[in-house]
Amino acid sequence: MMDGDEKKTKDVVTEIKDDKDNKDSKDSKDDKENKDHKENSDSDSGSESEHDDDDDCTIIDHQTFDQLLEMDDEEDHEFSRSLVWNYFEQAQKTFDDMDKAMKKLDFPDLSRLGHFLKGSSAALGLTKVKESCEKLQNLGNRKDENGANTISNEVAEKKIGKLLIRMRKEYEEARSYLEDFYEDQEPQPSASE
Repeated sequence: MMDGDEKKTKDVVTEIKDDKDNKDSKDSKDDKENKDHKENSDSDSGSESEHDDDDDCTIIDHQTFDQLLEMDDEEDHEFSRSLVWNYFEQAQKTFDDMDKAMKKLDFPDLSRLGHFLKGSSAALGLTKVKESCEKLQNLGNRKDENGANTISNEVAEKKIGKLLIRMRKEYEEARSYLEDFYEDQEPQPSASE
C-alpha cells in the first residue's frame, strides 16, 4: 500500500508522462514537416548536410523538466530533487540489469528494460536517454532502431552492444547536468558566515 507522498509522486510522474506523450505526437509531426522542409532546401542548394541527428538532441527537454519544477515548493526543490535522485538509483539498477541481459543475449528482457527506462527518462525530460531507450526497445524486438525492419540476432547483438555504451554516456551527461542544476539551487553561505 502506498503512502500519500508515494501516491502523489506516482500521480505526478503519470501526469508528466501523459503531457509528454501528447507533446511528442505533436512534435513528431512538426519534426517531420521541418525535416521535409530541410531536405527540400538542402536539395535546392545542392549542399550535403554534415549535421548529425544526435547533435539536434538536447540533454534535457526544459519544457518537461520545468513542469516538474513547478510542482516544487517555492522555497526549495525537494520534491523534484527526490524524483531525480530516485531516477538515478532506478537507472543504475536498470543499466546493471541490461548488462546481465546482454551477457545472456536475452533480447526480450533488453526490450523490456529499454521500455521501462524510456518512461522514467521521458518523465524527467531526458531526451537523449529516452531516444536511446526507444532504440533499445526496438533492437530487443529484433527490429532496426526505428522499429520498421526485422534484423538478425547477430545484428541486434552488435547494435545493442554499441548502444548500451552510448546510453551510459548519455545518462552520465544528464546526471552531471542535473546534479549541477541542483547544486546551483542550494543556498550559498553569506560572506559574513
